[in-house]
Amino acid sequence: MITKDMLIIDILNQGDPDKLAEVLMESGMHCLHCALAHGETLEEAAAVHGIDADKLVEQLNDCVK
Repeated sequence: MITKDMLIIDILNQGDPDKLAEVLMESGMHCLHCALAHGETLEEAAAVHGIDADKLVEQLNDCVK
């Protein structure tokens, strides 16, 4: 289960990384493999990009089902 306190890099390892990356990129997160992805949580990245973290968590979890 993906949560908003997980690191972006860890989220990509929860299922098909290409599908998860697509969900993140469609939401506006385009630098998934930058240095910040290794130390930034989904909630932190969502805040920087003006994205609803809870909605994004729901979309990501739907992707790994």
